[in-house]
Amino acid sequence: MPRFLPFPAVRYAPGVDLDAVIAPPYDVLSDADVDALAARDPHNIVHVDVPRGGEDRYERAAQAWQAWLDEGVLTVDDEPSFTIYRMSFTDATGAPRTIVGVLGGLEVVDEGAGGVLPHERTTPKAKTDRLDLTIATATNLSPVWGLSLATGLTTLLTEPGEEVGRLEVDGVTHVVERVTDPERLAAITELVATDDVLIADGHHRYAISRTYRDEVRGATGRTDTPAEQTLAFVNELVDDQLSIEAIHRAYSGVDAAAVREALAASFEIEEAPHPTPATLAQLVEHGRLLFLTRDEAAWLTPKKDAFGGIRELDGAYLEHALAGTQASVAYQHGLDQVLGLLRSGEASAAVLIRPTSLAEIEKTARFGLLMPPKSTFFTPKLRTGLVAQPTEPLPARD
Repeated sequence: MPRFLPFPAVRYAPGVDLDAVIAPPYDVLSDADVDALAARDPHNIVHVDVPRGGEDRYERAAQAWQAWLDEGVLTVDDEPSFTIYRMSFTDATGAPRTIVGVLGGLEVVDEGAGGVLPHERTTPKAKTDRLDLTIATATNLSPVWGLSLATGLTTLLTEPGEEVGRLEVDGVTHVVERVTDPERLAAITELVATDDVLIADGHHRYAISRTYRDEVRGATGRTDTPAEQTLAFVNELVDDQLSIEAIHRAYSGVDAAAVREALAASFEIEEAPHPTPATLAQLVEHGRLLFLTRDEAAWLTPKKDAFGGIRELDGAYLEHALAGTQASVAYQHGLDQVLGLLRSGEASAAVLIRPTSLAEIEKTARFGLLMPPKSTFFTPKLRTGLVAQPTEPLPARD
């Protein structure tokens, strides 16, 4: 089972306007988003977390980070702490929700070793951006999101800690609370260690942490450095907290007729109206998907016995139905974004799918299975900059 440990956290100093310096995760930001955030404040976290420029951009990001520490814009806790992180919001159905979890250092384990489990296959990423940034700053800036399969973590986090940050963004209230009481720290560590943690978001970040850990081990010969853990938000896998949305499929490389023909072997196809946000709820209500082109919409209802032996996941159904075609798939969250790809011609066809159920996520973990890539989109997104984790410095590479 995984170790989950407190650490002396790096935070923006009291008095810093968090609304001006906190940002969404780097991997959901467009260039325009980064421009807007960078313009808000010279100390906005994107200046470090999304470095721009030439080959020296990581070095300059590290210099900025150190300058902020020297100037007192950032502070470091005097003692190890966990940080309770609460996100309160109204979900897509209109129901109020509060997600409560804890930020700490999650053990970095070898692939396949157990304890910390992936829940979906990942798509290749050739960029070394996160590794280069970690090496330069010796800091984990963006948390991985992990789901604890242990029962009782929510109860342990009911009592508030010392509030050290609060902001409201896009209708979501984010609150962070520091916990330093030794007994409470020990209780959280011990509970998380009783069962597996399933990675919900941040598979690539976790993989980069493994590479960084291995480089530190190679350089130091040690297995007891801060690089043995990575920054993670861990909350309990419970239905009343998690809000999971679908990541839809957009296809290119073949024309729409070829995609439709391939799908027709496995799905009943019936004309549908142009999609609206209400259509997404109808997918779940009626147990079907929606095929789209620039000018066409059609319901896709799985044919009886068409998917024998295939996981009951829309992503798996589509992989099976389109196997052997030359269609290239891209992943897109949001109806408007999908329609935009069709209008621009970047995609010839698309399929709107249903969100993955919590029960299927837990089944995936318990049976050691993997979902297709981009099977889940957890909302709201954790903010970057509320807590950072110092790690073991690594000598610069040649």
